[in-house]
Amino acid sequence: MQRRATASGNNAAASDIDDSQLYKEHWPDLGGSIKDSLHNGCRLTTITKKFPIITWLPKYETSYLLQDFIAGFTVGLTTIPQAIAYGVVAGLEPQYGLYSAFMGCFTYIIFGSCKDVTIATTAIMALMVHPYAIQSPDYAALICFLAGCLILLMGLLNLGVLVRFISIPVITGFTIAAATTIGSAQINNLFGMATPSNDLVPAWKHFFTHLNAIGWYDAALGVSSLIFLFLMKKTKDIPFGNRIMWKYVSLSRNALTVIIGTSLAFGLSRDGVQPFRVTGNITAGLPPFRPPPFSTNVNGTDVSFSEMIHTVGASLASIPMVAILEVVAIAKAFSKGKIVNASQEMIALGMCNIMGSFVSSMPVTGSFTRTAVNNASGVKTPLGGAVTGALVLMALAFLTKTFYFIPKCTLASIIIAAMVSLVELDKVRDTWKAKKKDLFPFVATLIPAMFWSLEYGILCGIMANISYILYSSAKPQIWLNNEKILEREVGLVDVKQKLDFASAEYLKEKVVKFVNLNVRGSRNLVVIKGQEINSIDYTVAMNLISLREDLKILNCDLICWNWNVSSAGVVCRLDNQMRDMFRFEKSLEEVVHEYLQTHSNTSSENSLYTLA
Repeated sequence: MQRRATASGNNAAASDIDDSQLYKEHWPDLGGSIKDSLHNGCRLTTITKKFPIITWLPKYETSYLLQDFIAGFTVGLTTIPQAIAYGVVAGLEPQYGLYSAFMGCFTYIIFGSCKDVTIATTAIMALMVHPYAIQSPDYAALICFLAGCLILLMGLLNLGVLVRFISIPVITGFTIAAATTIGSAQINNLFGMATPSNDLVPAWKHFFTHLNAIGWYDAALGVSSLIFLFLMKKTKDIPFGNRIMWKYVSLSRNALTVIIGTSLAFGLSRDGVQPFRVTGNITAGLPPFRPPPFSTNVNGTDVSFSEMIHTVGASLASIPMVAILEVVAIAKAFSKGKIVNASQEMIALGMCNIMGSFVSSMPVTGSFTRTAVNNASGVKTPLGGAVTGALVLMALAFLTKTFYFIPKCTLASIIIAAMVSLVELDKVRDTWKAKKKDLFPFVATLIPAMFWSLEYGILCGIMANISYILYSSAKPQIWLNNEKILEREVGLVDVKQKLDFASAEYLKEKVVKFVNLNVRGSRNLVVIKGQEINSIDYTVAMNLISLREDLKILNCDLICWNWNVSSAGVVCRLDNQMRDMFRFEKSLEEVVHEYLQTHSNTSSENSLYTLA
């Protein structure tokens, strides 16, 4: 219903816009949106988009086969030793690392949208699942299944946009903390000592308090392997000879390190006596294909599904979130100008975890190291993952007896070398150069993640980001300066951000304080400029009404100039007597002139204060 402005003398001003636009709230067409979503969701093109293989497989060329085979084989040589090592990091028997390394490769071929991404377990995933996997491998498989279900659901609901709310400083802090913790946990294995903990401080404390227990053969091999890995990484930059050959030599450094270490352990063993601490027996054969366990037995005690969920607790949320962050960040890094569909990557990752849980896999996600190897090897399509997966299956079937002789110090050197590459100090330097305040969420993530837990570390970082958003929302930028309009002194104050409930009281305080400090006449005008105020809520509307009453006590009038119609409508619908407070489609000079005419009985020495 159209209403009329109640203030006398303002009818002309009130007619500068159709009041029906103010008093009628326009609701979004939810029914139409839902109908369109259902219609689009059922279209064949929408369904096929969930299966990217339908797009690229018909275009596959035979010339791609060799490149995909070489890339898949090279990634496989990197994956096998890392998978064994990460199985140990998770507190599981080594073969569980291999169980986690092949199903994701096959599943991603169907659902993945980035040709370079390689899905398998990672050091971060292994560390996060470790507290539960050491109780029973069933926990790792159940977490893998539930994490996959949650990630898949989020992908189907197109919630990939949520990853935008986690800033790069938070991701950097989390990655550095995880890499430091994982690398530190291997320092004891590198020097031939049993590692008592996967946590940062206990690992280093044990190392420095047990120096007399160092295995000197292990230490010599471990340190030599670490140096060898760093040197091999640089061979790709050798300027002479066949550069392609040097590149593949560099990419195969993990496999070469394991081969050399295993050969030494086998050759130097005498009558079952080993000079090194070795991996030991690895169960041969492929894992059984069966549903993930929804109950387990720990030390002779039956544990129900609800008890397992209670034990895992908040990790059911943090593990999927970290997995999503890793795979989306990696896909973006290797997209090469293409737009990454974060929701589709979540669907692919969810399916990889769900299918992996049927072969006793721990949670998996994108691996930056193996993805970089895949890219550098010139992979053409996701089909390269089939070669990697097949190589892992062959290793499980035929090479487990050989894996017995892999020295633990060699695996430790591979993990430490991989973690060093994740410590991106250049990003910390760039953050310092660009905006030092952004180091706050970085530190808020880094410290708790290193000395408390990874889950709470990333949670603290997210909270730090939210505090930034809330602080800027609660205290919008307001600029004040003096100006003359129609020979009258005008105080201009620009509100440079939108108004919401957090900033409502702050605006009111600033206006009242400004008027108290600058009043010099007997009649004053406050004009709030609204071009940059896109929307307001009920709290802001209530504070504007309250502000008008407070200004009347200070002998001031309040006008809202050039506000968005929808924003002005919130105030007018709340109190229709506020209609005369708004002016539309007029210049500031016209508003001031109109006010002077309306209040001609006021002293000619009035000061006009404008809040813009």
